[in-house]
Amino acid sequence: MALLQIQEPGAKPPQREQKFAVGIDLGTTNSLVATKVGSVVETLPSDDGEDLLQSIVHYGDDGIKVGREARDFLVKDNKNTVVSVKRLLGKSQSEIREFGYYLPYKFDAQLPDGDPAIITRHGSIRPIQVSAEILSVLRKRAENFSDKEIDGAVITVPAYFNDAQRQQTKDAAELAGLKVLRLLNEPTAAAVAYGLDAGAEGNVIVFDLGGGTFDVSLLSLRGGVFQVLATGGDTNLGGDDIDRLLQEWLRRKEGLLSDIDDKAVTTLNLLATSLKHRLSFEESVEYAFDSFTGVITRDELKGLCKTPLKRMTSVCRKVLRDAQLEISDIKEVVMVGGSTRMPAVRETVADFFGISPLVSFDPDKVVAIGAGIQAEVLVGNRSSDEGLLLDVIPLSLGLETMGNLVEKIIPRNTTIPVTRAQEFTTYKDGQTALSIHVVQGERELVSDCRSLGRFELRGIPPMVAGVAKVRVSFQVDADGLLSVSAEEVSTGVKAEIAVKPSYGLQASVVEEMLKSSRENAIKDMESRSLSEARVDAERLMEVVKAALLEDAGLIDPKEKSLIENKCELLTNLLRVGTSAEIKQATEDLNLVTVSFANLRMDAQIAKTLHGESIDSIVSE
Repeated sequence: MALLQIQEPGAKPPQREQKFAVGIDLGTTNSLVATKVGSVVETLPSDDGEDLLQSIVHYGDDGIKVGREARDFLVKDNKNTVVSVKRLLGKSQSEIREFGYYLPYKFDAQLPDGDPAIITRHGSIRPIQVSAEILSVLRKRAENFSDKEIDGAVITVPAYFNDAQRQQTKDAAELAGLKVLRLLNEPTAAAVAYGLDAGAEGNVIVFDLGGGTFDVSLLSLRGGVFQVLATGGDTNLGGDDIDRLLQEWLRRKEGLLSDIDDKAVTTLNLLATSLKHRLSFEESVEYAFDSFTGVITRDELKGLCKTPLKRMTSVCRKVLRDAQLEISDIKEVVMVGGSTRMPAVRETVADFFGISPLVSFDPDKVVAIGAGIQAEVLVGNRSSDEGLLLDVIPLSLGLETMGNLVEKIIPRNTTIPVTRAQEFTTYKDGQTALSIHVVQGERELVSDCRSLGRFELRGIPPMVAGVAKVRVSFQVDADGLLSVSAEEVSTGVKAEIAVKPSYGLQASVVEEMLKSSRENAIKDMESRSLSEARVDAERLMEVVKAALLEDAGLIDPKEKSLIENKCELLTNLLRVGTSAEIKQATEDLNLVTVSFANLRMDAQIAKTLHGESIDSIVSE
């Protein structure tokens, strides 16, 4: 017998206990944590009243310091003080050396290239560990505010972070003792805060320029549904790059030698950062460095930034093109990230889109607030009906097929989470294993795309080529992380891989891949057509040659000679012929072997039925 809960008439239903969830903006320059305070989500301050935690970690003799305390060691102990660690996530040592700017750190040469561990007085420290120190401080800040343990956290990442960078962000959070509810794209987090608060409708550009990364997302906001139509960006473009341009200008201006010591470089960089910040509020600023003094104006700074500003508008143009929209289709532009305070950036955006960007939100806090709102939804404190979030993948995902061809399984800009599957088959008779090569990119040939991982499916029953059915499934979760599985349908034999590359793909490379795919579209289609023609031709010749070895006695010498001549012609065309020529020669070989194939089939049937009575066949 079922028991019913009894409630007094007019009594309020019991309130479900609210879980404690947080949103964290793990930034290149500054990091923040946000949670629900009263009826709204707000960023949480430190004991000193500062919401921003500087993303700096110092490994000292007396322990580890994070934030403002660590900043004091940038000049006097820069080799043990790590800044902008977000730029190191998911990258190899060789990729880091290609950044094109000075880093004071020494990397552990004893480790493989894919492991960019920094040598400190605390030993070899990996970027994940540095990030975890920052996240730990934010976790403690939140727990001190609530006196409760955190039930779950939403961590933000740049939209163009690849699998390796996303996975390392997630690993860092777990190392810091956080349960990750979701990795959320930073521009999308800003749109959550902006859209839910303002009730916007239409196409919105989220222009996110932080200290070390730049992202642009084009979102369609309709009835509380946030759908990312297209994304673009550069994980090596941000306020740090403008600091370096300003530092180089100061060195040229004052005739400073290129071989100044590490402490002078760090001091000069701090000066450049200070000048940039002040020029956001003043038309001109005086400076002093050692015995040098001078003045820099806001217009001079804008002139120095021509190249990065051009790169920013180029990304905006690409995003519009990907979404097949015009500038006139954009209703609003939301500015996110501390670097968008620069007048030069705001003026460039206004000129490009023809509308004044929205700057009513604190650009440093809006990402964390959006993450906090999403955390409230995911932890169950508020209905998911209040805002549905639909992200997309930035590059197509697929696998290698015969002939070095790419078969795209999930096209770029597909909404995630998503699962797609496709059936493939074996190439040779008796094949019992299948090698699966997962790739990422827009080109038609594997050699022009990026390899994500490889695995093998073994245990396929030996069958005639083309009979086995192997179902390959691609799954991209809400965090943008990919897993691939393969299953032989008849036996259920299965193999799978979680794609976790050891180092990352820079957004500049992503942009180059997209540009290359557009410029080489016609050439790629011809290359694909040629490869497909060669695969079909080679497969047919392999079957024909095997048949001639086994059953040449079924045909007369003249017919055999004709078939061999056609095979020889096709072999020559495989080296120098076009796809059309190879396809025609393949069809010709097919036609001259029809009679031979029929004779072989008749012979096989006769062999199978030899010695059987009609009665036994009928009874079966």
